[in-house]
Amino acid sequence: MFQIHFENQIFRTLEDFSVSSENEVLKQALSFCREWMEGKETFLQKTSGSTGTPKEIEITRAQMIASAKATGEFFKINSSDFLLACLNPNYIAGKMMLVRAMVWDCPIQLVEPSSDPLQDLSENRLPDFVAMVPLQVQNSLKNPESKQKLQQIKNILIGGAPCSLQLQQELSENRINAWQSFGMTETVSHIALAKITGSALWYHPLPGVRIGQDEREALWIESPMSGNQRIQTNDRIAFNSSGNFQWLGRVDFVVNSGGIKLFPEAIEPQIEKEVNKLFPEKRFFLGGISDPVLGQKLILLIESPEKDLEKVKILLEQLKPKISRYERPREVIFLNQFEETSSGKINRFKTLAHVSLDH
Repeated sequence: MFQIHFENQIFRTLEDFSVSSENEVLKQALSFCREWMEGKETFLQKTSGSTGTPKEIEITRAQMIASAKATGEFFKINSSDFLLACLNPNYIAGKMMLVRAMVWDCPIQLVEPSSDPLQDLSENRLPDFVAMVPLQVQNSLKNPESKQKLQQIKNILIGGAPCSLQLQQELSENRINAWQSFGMTETVSHIALAKITGSALWYHPLPGVRIGQDEREALWIESPMSGNQRIQTNDRIAFNSSGNFQWLGRVDFVVNSGGIKLFPEAIEPQIEKEVNKLFPEKRFFLGGISDPVLGQKLILLIESPEKDLEKVKILLEQLKPKISRYERPREVIFLNQFEETSSGKINRFKTLAHVSLDH
């Protein structure tokens, strides 16, 4: 039966969801559930701004129900399963955990979003299903008690950002049943899921989802979650014979260097290990800036106030056997802080714009 557990309180009825609360997370969750239970048909939701200016879009009740049903069918969820909501209900991922609980008629525990949401959970009642962002999973793995809890959860849905290769490897080595999600606000959460096994991620479309490619090899989606409207993305993909796909990066992040097209997001996983060894816990990404000879040149940006040029020399040497000479960055640039989207992701366009101005 659907009910929200928060600290020592349980909320079941419409009357329960009408109470006021000073806790902002509980207040948002109760307000959304109340509107849902009253039959509200449309909801306004801001996009994350990962690939442009954040905008407000309208999402229908039918889209959210379709998404929840497809996910439930994929994972074979039933009303006896216990869920955990540990993401901000202001964002679509947090809202969809509440929708799933209501559509699946499951109890759900609501906790304050934190970097280690499992640490205060009782061992006696761990969730069967939870959605988390990579940072939460990383921190849970560092805490022995949280790690043990992760290993006992039936299915962990990871979204909001791609998992690093290192994180994928850790999850696989610790036999944690985790799935990387693929989706966007416009598709009301995910439309495909990839089992994290330590090898390349291949995404399985959810039931009812149709996908294809345009002339740029960019993914398009038709699904009940998107109101059966075709959504054209800028995500470059590759299909296999089973109809599953691999994500190769965004078409609009392509760097045309001397006539050779480079896809930074496809190169980044190949250099991640070397970068992390020399610059541990520093965020980085590849991008292109204008160049008088090549048109654009590939650069590596590292978020760090310290500029260690000796380590840069070592890194560039270590990358030689790993990637082709075209894929190797021609310059390494250190920035004190990257620009971010409203949801905390790296805003590549804005960060690169600053670098271009300085050059």
